[in-house]
This record gives sequence, C-alpha cells and structure tokens, in this order.
Amino acid sequence: MLAYLVKRILLMVPTLFGILLITFAVMQFVPGGPVEQLLQELRGRGAPGEVATSDNTYRGRQGVDEAKLEEIRKLYGFDKPAHVRFWEMIKRFARFDLGTSYFQQKSVWNLIKEKLPVSISLGLWTFFISYLVSIPLGIAKAVRHGSRFDLVTSTLVLAGYAIPSFVLGVVLLVLFGGGSFWQVFPLRGLTSDNFAQLSMAGKVMDYLWHIAMPVTAMVVGSFAVTTMLTKNTFLEEIRRQYVLTARAKGLSETTVLYKHVFRNALIPLVTGFPAAFVGAFFTGSLLIETLFSLDGLGLLSYESVMKRDYPVVMGTLFLFTLIGLVTKLVTDLAYVWVDPRVKFEGNR
Repeated sequence: MLAYLVKRILLMVPTLFGILLITFAVMQFVPGGPVEQLLQELRGRGAPGEVATSDNTYRGRQGVDEAKLEEIRKLYGFDKPAHVRFWEMIKRFARFDLGTSYFQQKSVWNLIKEKLPVSISLGLWTFFISYLVSIPLGIAKAVRHGSRFDLVTSTLVLAGYAIPSFVLGVVLLVLFGGGSFWQVFPLRGLTSDNFAQLSMAGKVMDYLWHIAMPVTAMVVGSFAVTTMLTKNTFLEEIRRQYVLTARAKGLSETTVLYKHVFRNALIPLVTGFPAAFVGAFFTGSLLIETLFSLDGLGLLSYESVMKRDYPVVMGTLFLFTLIGLVTKLVTDLAYVWVDPRVKFEGNR
C-alpha cells in the first residue's frame, strides 16, 4: 500500500504540470489579453473581446506611444518571454502563491475566500440533501422493485434529472420570487441587508429563506443518479447466495437487509463520498449564481476567463486540479477501507 501511495503522489506532479502547461500555451493564442483590454479602456473605444483586427493588430494600440505600451506590458509581466513567465508561475505555485488579479487588485487566495461561502452553501446543501434523500429512496425502491411505488418514484426522479437546473430556477422565480404569482422568497443574495441586526434564530431563518430556491433548483436534478445506483447495487446484493442462506437460517428481513446487504451494497456510494464531499466545497454553478445574483466561484471563473484575468484563471485551475487529484487518491484508498479484499499491490 505504501508503494502504491508513493507512486500515485509522484504521478500527480507530471499530471498537474501537464495541465498547467497546456492551459498556459492555449492562453498565449487567445486574442484580447489584459494588455489590449487596458489599452482599449484607456482609449474608451470598443467592447471587451472586440479588440482584434483583420491584420492581427489591436485597435486599442492605435495612437499609443511605444513607451506607454511597454510600461503596460511590464505592469502585467508581458515584457518577458512566455517560457520565463511560465517558469516563474510554477515557482510561485510551488510555494502556494497563486498571484494577484490583474483587474481586482486582490490576491487570488482572497478572491477564492470571498466567493467560497456562496459555493459552500450551494454545494453542501445539495450534497447532503441528495444523499439523505437518494440512499433511503434507493433502498425502498430495491425492496419494492417492480411495484407502483418503484414506478412512480423512478418517473419523478428521472423527470427531475431531465429538467435543467436553470430552467427550474426560472420557474421558481416566476412562481415564488414575485415574478407573476407570489412573493415568498427573496431574489438575490445569501442574506438580507439587516442580517447583522438579527438575532441568532433570525439569522438562521434569514439564511435558509435566501438559500431555499437556488438549492432546490440544484438538488432536484441530483437525485436520479444516486437513487438508481443505490437501487441497482441493493438489488444485485439481494439476489446473492449469502442472502438466501441468511433467510434460510430464519433471520428477519430487517436483519438481512441492514446487517448483511447494507454494508456490501453501499461500497460504491461510500467510495464516491470523498469526491462528492470535497467537490461540494468548490462547486460552482454559473447559471444558478447568475440567476439568483449569487457571487460565487462559478461567476468568478467565468468573469476571469472573459476578462483574460490570467492569474485568477491559472491560480484557480492549479488549486482545483490539485484538490481533484488528491480527492481521486482518497477515493481509491476508500476502496481498501470499505472492502479489504481490494489489494493495489497486485495490480501490475
């Protein structure tokens, strides 16, 4: 196990390096970079992203002297060759220095900390609600396989899965956000303007009041996969020989189901738990955040790409890729924890 762990950790380094290198190389060919956008703002012409001309020059550069242009390039570090900038970025990342945003004049770490509460709220509520509903529902469907309950619940969860979250969000806003029917829930933000003056109970209720619609829009479509996976794994275990033997010994159905079947059937779900839980902290739904005016990581990533805010793009990419690689390793190790029969040393 130790040899496998060391090998996986060592493999993370070239994987992470390759992802950063490819992304950095692609960005060198994307028009409308930060230098061109700043020149455009200084001249006050054009719209963001519309800076390239047919002869590969930039409208924002017209009328700007070379000294000023060189000063702007130096401001963003573009006075250095691409390979030098990439190597300097790698050295910063090795110290977990993610850099500073070109346009917001804040460190990338601070930007992530500012946006993280929104993403944590959306992600964790979606994660816990989907698991707390899907696993019991999947077990009930497996026990009642082929019944009317199974058919109706399958129809409902698959219908929820087929409805895009942003479409459901629009429907919720129209119905309960004061669109055309009832003004029940607020339209924007995680808290009210007077949140600081509320009591503790009032703060909790205010927070839940604000998060109700966006979480509902996100969670409805997440039931189907976990529910059907739980049902199928339970059905597969129920049909095994050891279950027939346990029943033949006179054990009650509850004992057979929860003492024998439950432990084996939950292996696929438990091993996926680390990835789902960690992902909940860094989930970002651009459409939901935009629809409900929530300033989270999804909106930050989108705006950074559109503005060519390269430190934010590369810094968040580095952090999230590293977290994803570590989470994948933890997920693989969870297989050994829940099922001792798995031996990585034998996989050569």
